[in-house]
Formats: sequence, structure tokens, C-alpha cells
Amino acid sequence: MPPSLASRLLFHAAPVPVLFESKNVSHELTPEIYDFVALSLRAYVSPWWSKITRYDKDFLPHISAVFTTVIRALDHRIQSLDISDLVFHDAPAIITQHYRDYRNAAAKTQTAYATGGAASLPSLFAHLQPHMAISPDGVLNREYYRQIVDQILKACLPPEEYEPESERLIIREVIVKVLIDDVIPKITQPWFINRTILDLMGPPEEPIYVSQPPVPPSTSTSHTFIVIALSLLQSFSGMCLALIHTYKQAMSTIKLVQQTPPRTPQPPPAPFVPPAPEPVIRASSLTSPLSTTSSISSNTFTSAFPTITVSPAPPSLSEQQSYADSPLILLSELISAQERYSSTITLTIMSMIAASMTPFLDKLLPHMLHNFLSPAFILNTTRTAKRTMFPNGYPGPQPSTPSPEEQAEWRARLVSWKGTGGVALLLPLLLGPDPSKTLEAALDPLSDLQCNLRLVVFLLDRILVGLFPELSGSQS
Repeated sequence: MPPSLASRLLFHAAPVPVLFESKNVSHELTPEIYDFVALSLRAYVSPWWSKITRYDKDFLPHISAVFTTVIRALDHRIQSLDISDLVFHDAPAIITQHYRDYRNAAAKTQTAYATGGAASLPSLFAHLQPHMAISPDGVLNREYYRQIVDQILKACLPPEEYEPESERLIIREVIVKVLIDDVIPKITQPWFINRTILDLMGPPEEPIYVSQPPVPPSTSTSHTFIVIALSLLQSFSGMCLALIHTYKQAMSTIKLVQQTPPRTPQPPPAPFVPPAPEPVIRASSLTSPLSTTSSISSNTFTSAFPTITVSPAPPSLSEQQSYADSPLILLSELISAQERYSSTITLTIMSMIAASMTPFLDKLLPHMLHNFLSPAFILNTTRTAKRTMFPNGYPGPQPSTPSPEEQAEWRARLVSWKGTGGVALLLPLLLGPDPSKTLEAALDPLSDLQCNLRLVVFLLDRILVGLFPELSGSQS
């Protein structure tokens, strides 16, 4: 087998070294990450570096070594991150606030609150969710993320690798370019969000039509009755087998969850622990998820690093449980449950059941999350990102925006969703007599690019604070 691009470009045909120490990572992920780094350096560094000198073959390998150090440090910090708290507490709280502010801004359009109707919905929304990383007209501030990435590199790299400014700036600019120019503009598109939801829901189920053989005219009534009875008996036995299988699977999962110790994040290793990190609390325990809004004491970026202000009181372990509460609050906000009596009653009953099963749910939900974030899922995500950004080994043109017909089709499929199994029975109680209208209203807060941009920025801030608690400390 010929050597890979990473082996030829970064290691001079030498074997690719091991990247991850964790046993929970697929062994195929290391070559994929190295290949991704090699493609990025070849696309964004080699073109201009080769014009400076053609004979320096050690520059790219040295930069890749810095990347490797950062990736290993991130791997250690991810192991110490409380992903369950992020997914089940903070992310739902931030999304819930996004929905409330969007609907508040939408209600003010064409009124005196909107400067006599002159102010647009994104402008009104920007006043409700200000963020220093985004201008009022929805443009990301590159300097903000340059400073963020620079502080991340400082936390991840040893001093001898952080000191060379030229290498650090190259790595910083590559990361900022990919983040601001390639990733964020795409994932904030309303059609991309709709398409992602459809992909998570899986392919639409096709109706199965079973052709019944025609009954000969000479068949007696008793024979027809026997055939119908046997068909009903077969359907009943199939349903019983399905119930037995579901029961066994449920009992196996319950036993496995009950035997699983609580997942508590471990502190990162000594080389990656900041000297005096400020405590971080989850956004759901604040007055508003917007309490994590980034702020800088200085008006310039040259002498001060942007920090994320949080409350100084860390939550106790008991306050970090009840993983089902925030998702239920988010569900209530998504479907506007307060507008329908049946939805309010249904969610109240669900909340009471969740409250009575809190100890079990606090183990079940993290168990399901870690099964979802399996090594195979991470590997497939990495491969998909690599193919998307480098379709032919080089940065391809920006993918064309789907036609309005395709976007309308994806939205129509979401609006017409009916659910399957028990969800289909519960759906009318949650969505009311007109489920399509409720689902349409649930998609509206995700239909504006600038509003989605602010949502992504706040979520990204929360992830960065979880990985790098020192970012929440105030600069003197």
C-alpha cells in the first residue's frame, strides 16, 4: 500500500505516530485526523510557503507537530468535560432562550417598538441577544476568535512551542479561516438545519403494500374464515414476540444503567490544568443563558483577551442532576405548549413522571448519550467533514445552495411529520388539533440566518468554556 498523504507530507514516509491514548477511540480515527491536517496544510499553507522557499521540507512537519500537541491536549480536556451537563442542561437552556427572544422580536415587528416598523426582525433580535463577537448587522468579528484561538494554543502548548510567533499565527489563521469562512456560514443556514433534522430522523418510511392472492370463487365460507383467523393469530403472535423482545431489551438496558456508576468528569492532567481557573456553572442555573455573554473590559483586542463572564458560585453535584428538566422545558417552548390545555396537561404529567424517576433518568440519559457518541459516530463525522471540505483532496468550491424547491420540500417534510409507534399516539396531545401548524411555528425561530448565527456563537462559547475553564476568568 502506498504511503498516505500525511505520511509523505508530514512524516517523510515514516510511520504515522499514535495520536490518541484513549482506548475508546477508533484506531481508524488517527489516520483520518492526520489526513485532515495534511490536506489543510497543503491547501492553506503550502501555496504561499512554496513561493518563499522550495527547499524547506521541515516547516509543514513542524506545524503538524504543533497541531498534534493541540489535538492531544483537546482529547484530554474532552475526557474531563461533563458532556451530559452540556447536552441536557446548558444547550437546551440556550436554545430555549433563543426561541423566547425570537418570538419576542417577531411580536415587535411592525410596531412602535420596531421604530415604527422600520427595524427588521434580525435587528430587534440582536438587541435582545447582544454579543461582542457579532456586529449588529450579523458579521462575525475575526479578531475575537483570533484571540480565543491564541489563548487556546497557549493553554495547550508547552512554552517552547508557543513562543515562536510565526508558527502560532499560521495555525491560528488556518483554524479561524476554517471556522468563520467554512463551518459557521454553512451550519447557520436554515435549509442546512432542516436537512440535518431530516437526516437525524432517518429515511421516510415507505408504506408496505402486501398483495393478497385473490380468493377463488369456489372457496367456501368456512375456508375463508379459517384463513382470516390464522392471519389474525399470526399478527397477534408477531406483536407478542415484538413486545417480548422490547421488554427483554428494556430490562437489559435498565440493569446495565443501574450498574453504571455516575459519570463524573475527571480533572485534566497536570500539564493541561490552568494555574487558577475560575469556576464555571451551567447556563441553566443562571437567570438566563445569556449570562454567559462574552465581554471584554478593554475596547481593543491588543492588550486584553475576551473572556466569558459567569457567576462565581459553582453548583453542587445535586444541582447538576435532573437531566430531564431542561429538555422538557425546551420541548414546551418549541411547541408553545402554554397555548393549548392538552399540551400543558401532557407535559405536566411527563414532568411529574420524570421527577419521580430522576435518579434513574440521571443515569439513563448519559448512558444513551455516550452510546450515541460512539467511536463509529465520531469516525464517520470526521470522514464526512473531510469529504465535504476537501472533496477532491483540495478545497472545493462552496456547495451550491439548494434550490427554493428543494428547501421548500425539506420544510414540508418536517411540517408533515406524523411520528411512528407510541409517538404517533402522543403527538396529537402535544401538538394540538393542527400538528402541521404547530410544527411550522416550531421551525420559524430557526429560519433566519442572522438569528441562527447568534445561537451558534452562544453554543460555541459554552463549549469553549467547558473545555477551557480559564476563558471564564476576568482579565486584570
